[in-house]
Amino acid sequence: MLLSKSRWNIKKPNEEKVKELVDTLKVTPLIATLLVNRGIEDVEEASSFLNINEMDFHDPFLLEDMEKVVERIKTAVQKEEKILVFGDYDADGVSSTTVLLTALQEIGARAEFYIPNRFTEGYGPNETAFRWAKEQNYTLIITVDTGISAHHEGEVAKELGLDLIITDHHEPSPTLPESYAIIHPKKTTCSYPYKELAGVGVAFKVAHALLGRVPEHLIEIAAIGTIADLVPLTGENRLIAYRGIRQMKSTTRPGLRALFQKCGVDMANITEETIGFTIGPRINAVGRLADADPAVHLLMATTYEEAVALVDEIDGYNKERQQIVAKITEEAIKQVEEKYPPEEHSFIIVEGNDWNAGVIGIVASRLVDKFYRPTIVLSLDDETGLAKGSARSIKGFDLFENLSECRDILPHFGGHPMAAGMTLEIKNVHELRNRMNKKASEILSEEDFIPITDVDMQCELEDISLQTIEQLERLAPYGVANPKPKVVVPNASLQQIRQIGSNNTHLKLMIEKNNESLDCVGFGFGDAYHEISPSCEIHVLGELSINEWNNIRKPQLFIQDIKIDEWQLFDIRSSKQLSNTLKQLNKEKARLVHFSSEALHDLPIAEEWKSNSLHIADIENYRFSEETHLILLDLPTDEEQLISLIKLAKPTRIYASFYQRENHFFSTIPTRDHFKWFYSLIMKKGSIDLNRYAEDIAKTRGWSKETVDFISQVFFELEFVTIDNGFISLNSGSMKRDLTESRTYQKKQKQIELENKFLYSTYHQLKTWFDEHVNELRTVYS
Repeated sequence: MLLSKSRWNIKKPNEEKVKELVDTLKVTPLIATLLVNRGIEDVEEASSFLNINEMDFHDPFLLEDMEKVVERIKTAVQKEEKILVFGDYDADGVSSTTVLLTALQEIGARAEFYIPNRFTEGYGPNETAFRWAKEQNYTLIITVDTGISAHHEGEVAKELGLDLIITDHHEPSPTLPESYAIIHPKKTTCSYPYKELAGVGVAFKVAHALLGRVPEHLIEIAAIGTIADLVPLTGENRLIAYRGIRQMKSTTRPGLRALFQKCGVDMANITEETIGFTIGPRINAVGRLADADPAVHLLMATTYEEAVALVDEIDGYNKERQQIVAKITEEAIKQVEEKYPPEEHSFIIVEGNDWNAGVIGIVASRLVDKFYRPTIVLSLDDETGLAKGSARSIKGFDLFENLSECRDILPHFGGHPMAAGMTLEIKNVHELRNRMNKKASEILSEEDFIPITDVDMQCELEDISLQTIEQLERLAPYGVANPKPKVVVPNASLQQIRQIGSNNTHLKLMIEKNNESLDCVGFGFGDAYHEISPSCEIHVLGELSINEWNNIRKPQLFIQDIKIDEWQLFDIRSSKQLSNTLKQLNKEKARLVHFSSEALHDLPIAEEWKSNSLHIADIENYRFSEETHLILLDLPTDEEQLISLIKLAKPTRIYASFYQRENHFFSTIPTRDHFKWFYSLIMKKGSIDLNRYAEDIAKTRGWSKETVDFISQVFFELEFVTIDNGFISLNSGSMKRDLTESRTYQKKQKQIELENKFLYSTYHQLKTWFDEHVNELRTVYS
């Protein structure tokens, strides 16, 4: 047995809908199943999804207040008013700032941008910045990717005579800030058909309205913020990402070209992963450690030389960010394990005085990955008495909803169901921890604390082909709400398994079923090599791809999880295999059982394993765990002993060592001719000194001395001979008896049978014996 890392939620499609899509759209069943399982059942909707290149953007004026906003901006342009674009310091905010500022400058506006410093000003609009704007003669402030929670700042703007336009996408509270206008697709009074735009998506719609056309030249910038901010990649977001990625592949924008060059990005192969894992983190890094202004300047750079200098600066921030994240994560994990163990805390809150507030969101994500609990990471500032926090959640716990009930101690708070940011007084941290733990305990069950993986479908190997995988690209770009498809191949046989990589950290498999095979690669799964036996049926979860090597293209699967439902047998019938295996085993699950004390003394077994061992005589009083890995150190004295042990332990894995001290000197018990010849020799000699002549007799016959000793002992037990001080003589009054009446003969016969079954059998023979004789193993997990 091998437990999966997460719960697999395998979706089951409506087969009628699948067939309809297959017949109408001429796609493979796998593609049709993926569409149906993602809620795309209607033929027209599915066709539109697959043919995204034919999709159009919605009219931006469907957004409430858009006409009012455009009119106000154009008035400002005509009157040469100063306009301030107020952005945010993450990739979405930087992209939003770039998009709107570019559009404003293109229509002739006197526009500049302002992004607050994360450390000195915090998140979102602030009174000091607004008063500065007034002093600098700005008359219109337009927020991008922020502002929907700026109630106080809205009042300040009104007091100062500043017109405030808010464009945002974060969850709006029941009451909205004072403002000239608000562009927000999630306003309850807004009928815009797509609600999930990122901040840059909203800014892009404003640019669309201002320019009177879709701003295609800005769509690559819009794609950065859309993908990096992890909004659902559906509807217009998916269209922005699709067109933006397409444009990036041939971009002339100096900032992006310099960034691609620095990161070694092949522009022809740019995907959403390029943005999510390479471009986005670098743009985010600037605002995490300092002012985000250089990131905006990079995206708006007009010369390659300027862009290269900015990229070097930004890359330096990213490297520093990585080091800081690693250090804080280590400290945070230690704090959780020592002070807030997950088994006692349904919600984790950790804090540190020297923690960089710019990276705590990343650290929170790392803690969720490790402990799978909703988590808040706080950076404390003793001078101000404030704690700045970043939160990440798990499925089943809505952060925004639950933290909203704590607004009395969270004066600055905003976010989404899965992520949030906040500021609170340090004195209220303990209260927040108590409240959130109480809420999480009430809402989440034990099962909720096991990570869940949504699987698009279960498929057979014959369903996987180059054509199918190529068609999968029509579902891209992938992201939130449109993830890269995950499939499960069930009940496959193992053809090959080996560790790969310089430190054996990765795994290479070939699985087979119904005469079809598939290569599988598991990065970081190297240790699983020791947990998979050759005869098992394996369930593999992963993402399909095409492997191209030496001009040969083959389907392959990138492993994300592995599961084995049946019990497993591991053959370790050599001292070297035993030693290597013990190094890999989990001591909490493994139990070493020995049938004689000799094995513990003879074999090189560490003391910790000796103290973890059980003698067969003690098993009746031992309580085995639900998941026991049983190590059979030596040979049992009989089969029933072994059968009783396994029935009692019900192991999920058996490691068969079957050590024995005595060498096996002959492959079969001596024949009756052997016994007859030796009997005749004793009769002829009358008496033989075994101490003196046993070796010579053995050499004459090509036997071992132990053979002579064995035959002599059998004769003695059957009362055929007497043995006195090593002299063996016939007993004249002996009765005719069968050799099998001798205990020594019986023991040797049983020993040889045991050796043949357990020590000298093939792996398949050994597995067959266990399956045939211990029926409980077949049904332990059924």
